[in-house]
Amino acid sequence: MPIDIARYSKLISPKDMGRNEEREEKLLERCPPGHEGTKLIDIPAEGSSTQLRNEIWAASDLLAPMLKQSIKLNGIWQTNQQWFTPSSENDVLTPGCINLSPAWFHQGHENQSDLEVSASLKGPSSENILKAIARPAAIATAALRVMHPEQYWAGLQAFASLGEKARSKELPKMSETLQYWATVFNSLTIICNRETPNDQDPSSISKCFDILTSVGNYSNARMSMPSLQLELRYDPGCMIAFSGRIVRHTVHAVEGDRIAWAWYMRDAVHVYAGIPSCGWARLDWKK
Repeated sequence: MPIDIARYSKLISPKDMGRNEEREEKLLERCPPGHEGTKLIDIPAEGSSTQLRNEIWAASDLLAPMLKQSIKLNGIWQTNQQWFTPSSENDVLTPGCINLSPAWFHQGHENQSDLEVSASLKGPSSENILKAIARPAAIATAALRVMHPEQYWAGLQAFASLGEKARSKELPKMSETLQYWATVFNSLTIICNRETPNDQDPSSISKCFDILTSVGNYSNARMSMPSLQLELRYDPGCMIAFSGRIVRHTVHAVEGDRIAWAWYMRDAVHVYAGIPSCGWARLDWKK
């Protein structure tokens, strides 16, 4: 697409969250995507294996108590319950939204939304949770290694630094969590049966990709990216990578049950670890 994404990123205010329609129209005028109207991207529409989808579902089910608790809390994700829909199959899927991170708790607590589970993952099942998400985490990391090698290496360096800090500052819970955290991404948001309004993540790193995987027994899902005038077919098993800080995106309500896992990197964690941000993804990356 003939769009200067670096220039576009500089036009975005740190406070922009993608919800001001008038401002978004002005940004679209200044940085048009190079085509008229909205283009539908429907190939490929399915990527992950049945085994991986089952693992994501099972891990999300393990987190059901936390998902249930997240509905009761107020925050950025949950200002009211209109965005959540009940399970369509005898309440087998708990609606909700939670964040997992091995280091978020030690960043000085930015404005936090719903339930955040950090280095001190609550409850006796914390190790089981980390083991349950390990294979999907490793697959997301492998995909990132191919798509954005600089981000991959920055993530590795950040976790090496976090390990040193955990030892030097005597943070045993953080050290324990890092042993089982099987990805270079420092944050994971798990979203169950939730319609996502137009959104940008001001806490993510502009040059970094987020990786979103969607599973479930739903149909007719679309992810819209209004700032790029794109709409993507979002079938179960689909994996999508993009800059969540720059690209405005939304997923509307679907028929059936849907779980979305969003892997991403919080800039605050990299700052805490003392790791510079990576460069932009490039097609000519040779290392």
